[in-house]
Order: sequence, then structure tokens, then C-alpha cells
Amino acid sequence: MGLDFVQSDAHWSYSGFMSFRERLANAIGINLMSMQGFGVPSTSWNTIDDDIVPLLFHSDCDGILPPDECHTIAVRLAELIEDWDDGDYDKVQAQLLIKGMNKCYENDEPLDFC
Repeated sequence: MGLDFVQSDAHWSYSGFMSFRERLANAIGINLMSMQGFGVPSTSWNTIDDDIVPLLFHSDCDGILPPDECHTIAVRLAELIEDWDDGDYDKVQAQLLIKGMNKCYENDEPLDFC
């Protein structure tokens, strides 16, 4: 059980995906647990200008990301994980997610979270 995507082979447990998002948030200089939807008091996502935000704030159990957001997120995600160790589980899964997001963009279809 965990988070999967219809168009990608990436997989995280729910707690693993939360940790992954925390790593990404830290990489852009924010504490995820202080953001709207995660903690109280919370900071609005409108104050954060980074292409990774739609992935950070997205539900971890359902919903979609439109093709144009997939492209933008994939580019930014690749930048953020570039220096992570090659065998790192999160990096491997992120690379699979990037591949799926790029496929969604090329096929003009949304990325489905399931």
C-alpha cells in the first residue's frame, strides 16, 4: 500500500512520500510542516514561488496534475535531485516520476495519483 501513479512506475509509501516532499521543501528553503495543509499555524503557498510547489502541496492519495504542470515540475524536480546519491531510493523514484511526467506532457494527458 502506498502512493502510485497511473502513468509512472514511481512508488512511495505514504510516509515515504511525505519524507520525500519534506526533502524537496528543505531544498527550496521551506519547512513543509509550517505550510498550509500540513501544520498550524501555517504559511500560505501563495508566498512560495517555485515550480515544485504543485507537487509539494498535492494530495498524496488521489487527484491529477495537468500535462503543463507535469512538464514544469519534472524540470524542477530533476534540478533538485541532481546532487542526491545515485542509489538513493527517493532519487530513483523521482527519476521514474520525472519519466512519467514527461510522458504525460508529450501525450497531453494528466498524471493520475492513486
